[in-house]
Amino acid sequence: MSFYTSLNGMKNAQTSLGVISHNIANSETYGFKRSRAEFSELVAGSALTNPRMIQGIGSSVEAINQNFALGPVEQTGSALDLALTGDGFFTTRSSGDGATLYTRSGSFSITGSGHIADSKGNRLQLFPTDANGTVTSNALIDAVIPAANAAGAEFAGVTVSTEGAVNVSYADGSVEAIGSVAVAGFIAPTGLKRVGSSNWESTGLSGVASYGSPGTGQYGSLLSGALERSNVDIAEELVGLITAQRNFQANAKAIDTATQISQTVINLRS
Repeated sequence: MSFYTSLNGMKNAQTSLGVISHNIANSETYGFKRSRAEFSELVAGSALTNPRMIQGIGSSVEAINQNFALGPVEQTGSALDLALTGDGFFTTRSSGDGATLYTRSGSFSITGSGHIADSKGNRLQLFPTDANGTVTSNALIDAVIPAANAAGAEFAGVTVSTEGAVNVSYADGSVEAIGSVAVAGFIAPTGLKRVGSSNWESTGLSGVASYGSPGTGQYGSLLSGALERSNVDIAEELVGLITAQRNFQANAKAIDTATQISQTVINLRS
């Protein structure tokens, strides 16, 4: 029994090491959220077992939970580098399969087609607005910057306000609103499914997304010219790394001790 109990402990320590290693590897990834492994006790007993005699048989991985605490905000100066100070997520749409993705990494740029997109080509989603920047619908649209306005003046620049309004300026001095950044919120963000590149997809555990504008409710304010860094604390991760290593060594020692006891019993002579 002790062999399998300690083996479970070694496997769990290995899982913890893997989670911590993943956190450390992404300590410089914008919008990354660290995870932690959580374990639960395993016991064995039946309805006829004396409660005082129920024996523990090790532990198992209960969950690998994500921590969505806000990471440090770094100033970049680029108008399309966006950061949220609350619990919201930027919404993007894949240019490939059209899947809806959510991210905390607001590193966007303008593509050749005029779309505002991330490095993977996922297009930022906006609420449509009128000429005054007032939101007119909750239906999401792709963020697209026209290369020229109705008068034929060429694109000159783009700004994003703290309320999410995306305004495009042209060479003739005119400014046009193309939409307002749509921010998604979830009742249980820890239920979001990670799909890589600091992107998540909604699941039944997270619930469906509710949308709002920056600066309202849980969504948080929007900062233009800034990016949210990873929320990984290297010092904390290194302490966890040492703890997981000691747990692994202790379980390995328990197996070694059980082996020696078994060998002693086998060598007993009457």
